[in-house]
Amino acid sequence: MTFGPDLLLERLDALETTAGRPRRYLVAFSGGLDSTVLAHALAETRSRHRKVLLAIHIDHQLQAESSRWSDYCRELAGRFGIEFVTERVAVDTTSGSGLEAAAREARYAALARHVGDGDWLLSAHHRNDQAETLLLNLMRGSGPAGLAGIGAATSFAAGWLVRPLIDVPRTALEAYAATHGLEWLDDPSNEDPRFDRNYLRHTVLPVLERRWPGVVERIARSADLAGEAATLLEELAAIDLRALGDRPARIDVEGLLKLPQARQRNLLRHAIRRAGLPLPGAARLATVIDSVLQAKPDAQPLVEWPGGELRRYRGRLYLLPPLGEVAWPSQGAVLGATPVALGEGMGTLQLVPDAPRGLSAATVRRGLCVRMRSGGEQLKPAGQAHTKKLKKLLQDEGVVPWMRERLPLVFAGDELVAVADLWVAAGASSEPGTAVRWDGRPELY
Repeated sequence: MTFGPDLLLERLDALETTAGRPRRYLVAFSGGLDSTVLAHALAETRSRHRKVLLAIHIDHQLQAESSRWSDYCRELAGRFGIEFVTERVAVDTTSGSGLEAAAREARYAALARHVGDGDWLLSAHHRNDQAETLLLNLMRGSGPAGLAGIGAATSFAAGWLVRPLIDVPRTALEAYAATHGLEWLDDPSNEDPRFDRNYLRHTVLPVLERRWPGVVERIARSADLAGEAATLLEELAAIDLRALGDRPARIDVEGLLKLPQARQRNLLRHAIRRAGLPLPGAARLATVIDSVLQAKPDAQPLVEWPGGELRRYRGRLYLLPPLGEVAWPSQGAVLGATPVALGEGMGTLQLVPDAPRGLSAATVRRGLCVRMRSGGEQLKPAGQAHTKKLKKLLQDEGVVPWMRERLPLVFAGDELVAVADLWVAAGASSEPGTAVRWDGRPELY
C-alpha cells in the first residue's frame, strides 16, 4: 500500500458516515513518525478538507528530555502551519494498573479537555498497532470485542476519536516520511522491553514475521473479522434488550432467564455499556449469571466491581454506579431555582415555578431546604385520604430498597412538604404550583 494525501482524505470522508461532519481536526501529536506523517498530510491537504487544525502534545514528564520534546513538537507544528498546544500531566505510577495504562489514562484525560462538540481527535494508530493490540488482548483472554482491536471511530468526550491510518502499514508511513524529508522523535521508552507492547513489537512479532511472512497483515485481518463478529453480537444484544423493554439500567429477570446463557452474558455486557458503566471481568459476570439470576425471588443480591454494581429486586436487575456519599448536609441545603447537587449518580433537585401542580406559594415563601431521611417521617400526600409513615409509602410505591434512605426530602421549617418529586403534602399543595424537579434521577422502581 502507498500512503498519500488522497488516501487520507478518502479515509476521512468515509468515516463521516459514522462520526458525522467534523468541526475541527485535533491531532494527538507525540512528534513520533506516525503522528508527524498524519500532521504533515493534514497540513498539505488543508485547502481540500478546509478544517481547523490543532496539534495537541502531551508531556508525561516521565523522561528527562520531555520538555525539550515539547519544544520540538511546537516548532514542527509551526513549520506545518498548525496551531499547537501542550499539556503536562502527572502520571500516577502507584495506581497498580502499570505505567503504560496509567500514562494512557492521563493522556486521554488531558486530550479530552480539548475536544468540543463536533471535534475529531485524530490518532495515528496504524496497521501494526492493530496487530499488537489484538495480541495483547488475546493474552488477556478478551472476547470478540477485544480481539477486534482498535476501532476506526469511537465516541470520545464531546466528539469522536478517529484513527484514519488504522488500515495503513507502518512501512507505508516510513515511505511517506522519506519522500517528504520528514524527521521525527524517537522516545527511548518505546524500546524498553519491560513494557508489553514493546516486547511484542521488538521480540515477538519479528519472530512471527520470519516464520510467517506477512503475519502482521493477517493478524490485523483477523481483527477486522472479529470486529464484524462483535458488531453482530452487539446488534443481537440490542434486539434482546428491546424485547425486554429497552431499559439498560433495569432488566426483567424472567425475560432474561428465557435466553441461553451465552445471550444472557452478551445482553448484560451490552446493557452495562449502555448504562455508561465499565465492564466487569468475566468471573464477575459469571457471578451475575450463577448467583444473582438464580437467587430466590425475595433475595436482594448485590454484585460489585470497580465503577459499577448490579442489584436485584422484585424480579428486576438494576445496573448503577456505586452509591457514593450523599452530597447534601444532614441539617439541610437551601432549595430554590438553583439546582442542589445530590451526589454522584443522584442528579440535582430544584424548584420550577408555574407548574400545573406543586407546592403552594405560601409554602415556598416559608423557605425550603433539602434534608436526608432520619426515620419516622410521615406524610399525607395530596389526593390521598390518610397520613402514612414514609416507610410504608415507599414500600407500597415499590421504590427500590437501596434508594429509600437516599431520597431527598423537602422541608419548610420542620414540616415535611415533599418527598423528592414523588409526593407533595396535602396541606402544602396547590394547582398551579411550584414543582420539585429531579434531573438525573436514578432508577427508583
